[in-house]
Amino acid sequence: MLYKQDFDSWAHEQSNLLPQGQFHQLDWPHLIEELEDLGNRYYDKLESRLTQLVAHLLKWQLQQCN
Repeated sequence: MLYKQDFDSWAHEQSNLLPQGQFHQLDWPHLIEELEDLGNRYYDKLESRLTQLVAHLLKWQLQQCN
C-alpha cells in the first residue's frame, strides 16, 4: 500500500483526487486517521502552550508580590 511505503506520494495523490471530485478513490481510513492525528497534535500543542502561559503568569504574579 502506498500509504505505508511512500507517505509523501500518498499524500500528494490524495490531494490531487479531492479537487477532481474522485471521492470513491480516496483512501478514507488513512485520511481520517491522519486528520485525527493532526487535530490531536494541535490540541496537544495548544494545551502545552496554555500550561506554559499560566506558569509564567503565576511566576510574574509572585514576583509582583515580593
